[in-house]
Amino acid sequence: MIRFSENFPLKSYNTFGLEAKARYFFEFTEAEDLPYFLANFPDWEKLPLLLLGGGSNLLFVDDFDGLVLHANIPGIQQIREDRNHVWLEVGAGEEWDRFVAYCVHHWLGGLENLSLIPGNVGAAPVQNIGAYGVEVGNYIDLVKGFDLKTFEEYEIPGAECQFAYRDSIFKNQLKGRFVVTSVVFRLDKFMEYKLDYGDLRAEVEKRGGENIHAVREAVIAIRESKLPDPQKVGNGGSFFKNPIVGADVADSLKNEFPAIPVYPTGDGKCKLAAGWMIDQCGWKGYREGDAGVHPQQALVLVNYGKATGKQIAALAMQIEQSVADRFGVLLEPEVNFIGR
Repeated sequence: MIRFSENFPLKSYNTFGLEAKARYFFEFTEAEDLPYFLANFPDWEKLPLLLLGGGSNLLFVDDFDGLVLHANIPGIQQIREDRNHVWLEVGAGEEWDRFVAYCVHHWLGGLENLSLIPGNVGAAPVQNIGAYGVEVGNYIDLVKGFDLKTFEEYEIPGAECQFAYRDSIFKNQLKGRFVVTSVVFRLDKFMEYKLDYGDLRAEVEKRGGENIHAVREAVIAIRESKLPDPQKVGNGGSFFKNPIVGADVADSLKNEFPAIPVYPTGDGKCKLAAGWMIDQCGWKGYREGDAGVHPQQALVLVNYGKATGKQIAALAMQIEQSVADRFGVLLEPEVNFIGR
């Protein structure tokens, strides 16, 4: 199935629920539909290009005056198995949490800590999504897609995707060039649960101890207690990355602010809790019009109904400045700004 539209409304294609339009919008459900469309729409090379997944990591500051490509390819297929692992190939259009639920149901471990993250599978390697001590890049064996420069199908092994904290080759060298059509995951038959992040272990124990279903249920319970449902309150999840700083900077901050959460990353650097710093600056629960900061999690900016992307972006800039003034730390958005 393919769909091509002009002046296409994107409100239902971004989890902030922002009013925005795309000059051109092309949605496809089979990988071979993309080169066929582009070959018959030669003007695409002259247009700005946006590769759209579930829209969970985008802030439309304005309309998008270009071509949106939306890979809505479905499917979950087992392609390989050995004594320790199962390999699943998953279409880019599959809803991420539906896929995690599938893995848990079939006792395939690795992704249970990433339960309830909004978005689609195709965006997972781009952002290298992560939560509760787990990053998806550790379980990606292969990323399949279409190279808009060479006009060929292309496969990139997970080891070559340059995965880093909320980063990958798809956000750098291949940005705007590589359309993900499917992802091959290597899942574990024998579980090694990662439960040392936050309250996760305690929540798992409440549910009878370590098993994959208890971990997923615990993660969902924690996320639902702290994070708003995008179906009810528009948001893009964590708006800012947790800053990575040198150990000397972290030590200095710890001396000045003893309560600041610091997580050593093992390479002479430390991760700081952006949400804690934003909270200390008094932003949690702040609201101006329909743009605000969630009252349970300062890391989440929200659209209470009719906020514009410009209003949310302005609020983000105020938060960045206040954190820089108080802590000397620069926050970097995890959300991608479109139209500015």
